[in-house]
Amino acid sequence: MRFPLAAIILSSLLSSVTCIKAEENGTVPAKELPPTGPGRFEATDASLKQYAYPDWFRDAKFGIWAHWGPQAVPRHGDWYARKMYISDDIDKKTGQHKGPSSDYTDHMARFGHPSEKGYKDIIPLWTAEKWDPETLMALYKKAGAKYFVSMGTHHDNFFMWDSKIHRWNSVNMGPKKDVVALWQKAAKANGLPFGVSEHLGASYTWFQTAHGADANGPKKGVPYDGNDPQYQDLYHSKAAPGDTSWLSNNPQWQKEWNAEIRELIDLYHPDLLYSDSKLPFGDVGRNMIAHFYNSNEAFNGGKLTAVYNCKEPSEGRFVQDIERGVKDDISPYPWQTDTSIGDWFYSTGQKYKTAAEVTSMLCDIVSKNGNLLINVVQTPEGDLEPDVLAIVDGIGKWTALNGEGIYATRPWKISGENPPAAVSATSLEKIGFNERLIKFSDKNIRFTASKDAKILYVFALGEPQGDITIKALGSSSGKLEQPIASVTMFGGEGDLAWKQNPEALVITKPAKFPLPGMPLGFKITFKE
Repeated sequence: MRFPLAAIILSSLLSSVTCIKAEENGTVPAKELPPTGPGRFEATDASLKQYAYPDWFRDAKFGIWAHWGPQAVPRHGDWYARKMYISDDIDKKTGQHKGPSSDYTDHMARFGHPSEKGYKDIIPLWTAEKWDPETLMALYKKAGAKYFVSMGTHHDNFFMWDSKIHRWNSVNMGPKKDVVALWQKAAKANGLPFGVSEHLGASYTWFQTAHGADANGPKKGVPYDGNDPQYQDLYHSKAAPGDTSWLSNNPQWQKEWNAEIRELIDLYHPDLLYSDSKLPFGDVGRNMIAHFYNSNEAFNGGKLTAVYNCKEPSEGRFVQDIERGVKDDISPYPWQTDTSIGDWFYSTGQKYKTAAEVTSMLCDIVSKNGNLLINVVQTPEGDLEPDVLAIVDGIGKWTALNGEGIYATRPWKISGENPPAAVSATSLEKIGFNERLIKFSDKNIRFTASKDAKILYVFALGEPQGDITIKALGSSSGKLEQPIASVTMFGGEGDLAWKQNPEALVITKPAKFPLPGMPLGFKITFKE
């Protein structure tokens, strides 16, 4: 351990004092933040709007994410480190008491009471003994991924890099490896841009359950281990009353976040950085983004390759990310969906998306000027289960056939066509987390185009039951400047029958499908 106990306790006390002084909308004066330069970006929205979306990201379209860490150990899915401390769950809508969370009950049965055996005791159990980043990265590249993102730190405040300022990291504990560095090495060896995700901004309030105690039972009132001063650098200190939002209003914590994410940036120079929140902490977040852009430009000899993701409209400042959801239609700015094949962390018995579902999502998102970043669920040990391997293989077979219509494309005049019974497109974006509402079929048509707009690509997001009718491609639709010259199917064999009439382009149902059950892709050229 690099940090003496006295230093930890002192740090905790200072943090607590600052926490008490924090006001509801606490802000950090600019003079207390490190400089953003040298470079052309400053910590203002106006300056960040100088940002230009790098071609690598616009062309990539599909990335794979390793949302993985010690929370996988209990095999209970996402948010274990928080929910294992909830002895009395309360329904947010009704206010009714629901009793202990399933994670609390499971933890009690397997590990003990959280006053004695807490999340700190889960971390050493994460040894990642079957993790082979080189083999996995080669598999992801074969699946069609054009970039890769590693977890940097989740809300559990455990760092997956060799931090010099935070002892709770994967080099000191758990696998005793620099997970970020090893993922990055494997990504670069496969020619993939590399990103990291940070979920630290929400950690300060998210982890406050560790400061509680049972409300009932034999351990009633006994403080959980999050109250022990020697572990405050993992669980954070107790938040001030009212500091309960996703992002803390404590200026001290905001500065701490800035310093720790800067360490991640400066050590690894990632091509992409993802925050699991809106732009964190106002000007504190702008300071970090400006530093990320400036340091990236300097590291790359004056060329800006950086992509920053967060969960609010970008207005050209960064790449907006939408968790488990999609946009209604074509966005003027490139954006990204982040989702998972299954749960975020490994969960016993979880249901996975099929390869057909993933590739249909990919077509839909790309048609709207977006990218898909999907988490491939790893076991606690670090490998992939056979059913996950089969899904990844299925995605790879599809991208190998249809990639021309996905990679390095741009949106067409419209994103696509939908059957009348489809979910109202005006509602999706406002709902958020909307992927659960979307059920694609062969009647959902999506369009992409080559960069020079000379080639149109069409995807039917399901196996056709009959002929494929595309109204936007009728000769009288007003969408086309030239008549259609040819229609070919990706992976097709023999001639494809089709006809263009004033009302629609009609493609006769193929006699054989290249990948049964998967989206069908077509390439359309026009007469000169």
